Amino acid sequence: MSKPYLELRNLSKSYDGRSRALDGVNLTAGKGEFITFLGPSGSGKTTTLMLIAGFEGATEGEILVDGTSITRVPPHQRGIGIVFQNYALFPHRTALQNILFPLEMRKMPKVQAAEKARHMLALVGLERFADRHPREMSGGQQQRVALARALVFDPALLLLDEPLGALDKNLRESLQIEIKRIQRSLGVTTIFVTHDQSEAMAMSDRIVVFEGGRIQQAGTPLEIYDRPVNDFVARFVGDSNLLPIRLTDPNQGTGEIAGIGPVRIPAQPGRRAGEAATLLLRPEVLGLAADGAPNTCRMAVETIVHFGDSALILGDAGGTPLRARLPGLAAQGISEGSQVALSWNPAAGHLIPAA
Repeated sequence: MSKPYLELRNLSKSYDGRSRALDGVNLTAGKGEFITFLGPSGSGKTTTLMLIAGFEGATEGEILVDGTSITRVPPHQRGIGIVFQNYALFPHRTALQNILFPLEMRKMPKVQAAEKARHMLALVGLERFADRHPREMSGGQQQRVALARALVFDPALLLLDEPLGALDKNLRESLQIEIKRIQRSLGVTTIFVTHDQSEAMAMSDRIVVFEGGRIQQAGTPLEIYDRPVNDFVARFVGDSNLLPIRLTDPNQGTGEIAGIGPVRIPAQPGRRAGEAATLLLRPEVLGLAADGAPNTCRMAVETIVHFGDSALILGDAGGTPLRARLPGLAAQGISEGSQVALSWNPAAGHLIPAA
């Protein structure tokens, strides 16, 4: 990464002077990067956002933007655009007037402000709605107005606090694409908070996974999904099989799973024979076993959940619970109560420390 644009240095927050809601968070973001804070409720992601915005004060640590500390700068002087889940639009103002508001507060000349506000309205595709009030617009349209208002004054950062949480699935997905398009066109460094894993995967340059007031892992969506660093990240991000495994020959990439037997895994140089670990297998890496396929097991099918294009098969392999996601056509001949042979490519497994 080039020179960091946003830096969080040993950021901590305690509300009661004893326990810490945020504990020693360190993070950097590049100019124009789209970073998502992902985690369950109470994990520290929203607290971190509030500290960056200045709505909460840090107990310890420092926040820098473009090399300058903003840790003790009042919120209204930080030059940060913020969009909340409830949009917070002024009900008595039209869409255009809502977008004009930040420019009026900065005393921009009226003609210049109106031109800039209309340009931003066009960027979010709402030129025809300039004179409508929030009550006359849908949730998705209100969301776009809130986004335009947060961006119209060229903020140093854009903070988005679960802005799509109140929308239905189809609208959420279309706005995910739209927000990412606008963010890229403007090149504004963006922090997006969500607990929705698919949303984080779809929108982010990098995902930061929070739990217990700490960053558990930061990386690209594929790094987080394919190579989680611990049990929490593996369970929280995506669907997973977490299988206890005993390594038999780490250098050659072999191990043994109770109920399944000997398996091949990616080579593990530096580990010891007999060491316990956890093998992560995403359900979609499991397929119907062909003759001679590696890592074959038999699963007693207990439940089948059909999604149309795919089916989730849940069952038991020698006492080990297993989940497999098969293409819809491949799953058509499988019934609950039957036995099915499954296999996976050794390279598809990922070892993490035993929980």
